[in-house]
Amino acid sequence: MGFLRSALSGLATPERWVEDWMRGGSVNSAGIRVDQDTALTYSPFFAGVRVLSEDLAGLPLFLYERLQPRGKQRATTHPLYRLLHDQPNDMMSSAWLREVLTSHAITWGNGLGYVVSNERTGVVEEIWPLRPDRVTIGVKRSGPGRFERRYRYDDDVNGIHTVLLPHEVLHISGLGFDGVQGYPVVELAANSIGLGLATEHHGAKVFSNGAAPGGALTHPGNVSPEARRRMADDWENIHKGIDRAHRIAVLEEGVTFQQVGVPNDSAQFLETRKLQVTEMARWLRLPPHKVGDLDRATFSNIEQQQLDYIGSALNVWLVRWEQAILTQLLLPDERQQHFPEFLVDSLLRGDTAARYAAYAVGRQWGWLSANDVRDKENLNPIEGGDDYLVPLNMVPAGRSAGRDATAVRRARLLAGRNAVRETIADKWGQKIEASDQDVADLEADEVGALVDEHLTAGRGARSLGAFLAALRVLYAEDGPIMERLAELWVPLMTGFADDIAVQAAEAVAYEDPVDLSVWANAYALSHAGYQVSSSYGQLRAVVDKTEGTTEDIAEAVVERLAKWQEERPAHTARWESSQLPNAAARETWKEAGVKKIQWVARGSQNCPYCQRLDGAVRAIEKPFVAKGDDVEGDEGEALTAKRDTFHPPVHPGCNCEVIPVVD
Repeated sequence: MGFLRSALSGLATPERWVEDWMRGGSVNSAGIRVDQDTALTYSPFFAGVRVLSEDLAGLPLFLYERLQPRGKQRATTHPLYRLLHDQPNDMMSSAWLREVLTSHAITWGNGLGYVVSNERTGVVEEIWPLRPDRVTIGVKRSGPGRFERRYRYDDDVNGIHTVLLPHEVLHISGLGFDGVQGYPVVELAANSIGLGLATEHHGAKVFSNGAAPGGALTHPGNVSPEARRRMADDWENIHKGIDRAHRIAVLEEGVTFQQVGVPNDSAQFLETRKLQVTEMARWLRLPPHKVGDLDRATFSNIEQQQLDYIGSALNVWLVRWEQAILTQLLLPDERQQHFPEFLVDSLLRGDTAARYAAYAVGRQWGWLSANDVRDKENLNPIEGGDDYLVPLNMVPAGRSAGRDATAVRRARLLAGRNAVRETIADKWGQKIEASDQDVADLEADEVGALVDEHLTAGRGARSLGAFLAALRVLYAEDGPIMERLAELWVPLMTGFADDIAVQAAEAVAYEDPVDLSVWANAYALSHAGYQVSSSYGQLRAVVDKTEGTTEDIAEAVVERLAKWQEERPAHTARWESSQLPNAAARETWKEAGVKKIQWVARGSQNCPYCQRLDGAVRAIEKPFVAKGDDVEGDEGEALTAKRDTFHPPVHPGCNCEVIPVVD
C-alpha cells in the first residue's frame, strides 16, 4: 500500500476538518457550519449520495475483449478483470471501492484511487482509495502545448508529502469547468444544505423546549429579581421538555402567560422541510422519490422516473467510471482490444408480466432463443433451447420463390461436388503458408534487432521498458508487421474467396455474379489484425513469465521467434484453408437465398466434438455453437466455444465443412 499507511491525527497537527470546525466551516446564509462531514448529517443529501454510490457499486463491472469481426467476451485472464470485478486490494471489495470513490466524487468533486503497479512489468496490482482532503490537484506542462495532472498528497500526521503522477492515480471527477477537477457539490450547495440543517435544528429545539417554544410570564405589579428567577425556574421545571408538554399550568397572584414566538405553521415549517428535500434532489439530479419524497409519485409515473434516473443521473457516473478505467488503467495498445462496461440489466428489469411479454416478442421474431430467455431469468439451459424461431412468412426482399426452388433442385444434384473445394483450398493454402513464412522471417529480423539493441549486453544500456515500448510500435495497427501482412493477405484472400464463390454458386445453381471482394478485404484485415495482436500478446507473455536477467528474457524471446518460423506458417495455412472456404461459401449462399446449412464431419471421424456436430442443421444466420456453449466430447469432457461458430473449424485441426440444405 506504500505511503498510504497512515495514523490518526493529533492536536499538534490537526486534520483539515479540525481547522474548518475552528473557523466555523463554510460560510452560508443559514448560519450553520456546512462541510463535507456535516453535510452528510442532513438526511436528504446523505440519501442522494447513498443512492448514487450504492446503485453504481451494486452493478457488476466487467472487462471485455473485442472479438473479430464483431462481438465481445469477458477478459477473465486480464490482470485488471479481478481488480475491477472482485477485489482491488486486500481490504476492500470492488463494490466497496466504487462506493467510496463515487461518494468522494459527489461530495468533494473528485474520487481518487492510488494505483499500485508492478515496477518491472507495469501491470496494475492494487487500487486504494485516497482521502480527497489530503490531495491537491494541479497541472504541469509536459511538453510544447501538452499538459498533465499532478496530485500532491500531504499527510501532516505521518509526515508524508509526495507528488503522484497521472498513471499512479485513478481519478473519477464530477462536473467541472477546467478539465482538471470537479466542483465540490457540498460547497456549491452550502446554502441549501445549511437551510435544511437549520430547519432540522429548529424542529429539534421546538420539541426539546416543549409545545410552547417561547413566551412571557407577566405580573400586574413589580416583582423582585429573586421572585422573577423563581417563577422562571418553576415554569421550566414543570413544562420544559417533550415529556412535560401539555401539563396544566397554575398561575398565582394574577400572573399570566403570553406566547411571543412565531407558531410553526406560520413559519411554514413543514413546507420548508419538504421543499429542501426536493432541493437536494435537484442538486444531485435525482428524481424526488429516490430521496424519499413520494408526494408526487404514482403507480403510472414511478417506473418512468426510474428509467429517467438510470438514463440520466446514474448513466453519467457509469460513463465517467468506464472512461476513467479505459484511459487511466489500460495501456493505449490495450484500448483497441479491451474495454470496461457495467451490466445494468438488473436495474432495467420490469415486473413479471412485462418481462414475459418482451421475451415473447423476442422469441416470436427470432432474436431470442429459449436458453437466452432462461439465462436472463437466471435459469439453467435446457436441451434444444438454443434454436431460434422465425416466422415462416418472413423472406428476404427481392428473392424469387421460383429461383429458390430451382436452387433447391440443383443442390440435390450437385451436393457431392464439395471435393472441388478441397482442391481450391490446397492451391491457396500453399500460398498462404509462403506468405506467413515471409512475415515470420520479418518478425525474427525486426524483433531480433530490438533484442540486440535493448536486452543484450553488447549494445549500450539494457532497458526492458524501452524494449516493450519499441515492441508496441512494431506491432501497432499501423506498424510494419501489420502493413506487410495486410499487403500479402488482401490479394491472397480475395482470390481465394473468388474461387470458392464460383464453386459455391454452382452448387446451388445460382447464376448471378457474386462479388466477395469487399467481404474478403475485411476478412483479410480482420485475420491479419488478430494474428498481429496474438503475436504481440505472446511476446508480452514471454517477457512477463520469464524470470531472471534481461539476457534470459532475450533468449526466451528469440526461442519464440524461431518456433514461429518453424511451425506457424503451416498451422496458419491449415487453419485458413478450412476457415475461409466455409466462410466464403456461406456468404455466397446467403446472397443466393439459401435458408439453411448443414455441418458435415470430414476427415474428423476420431474427433468426438466434430462427431457431435455432424449432421446438425441451422438457419444460415444462426450459429451452430453459441459463444460460451459446451460441445460434449468423450467421457464428459467439453469444448467451450470462445465465440459464435457459424461454420467450421470449431477447433485446431478440424476439417469439417458446411453444405447447403436441400428441402
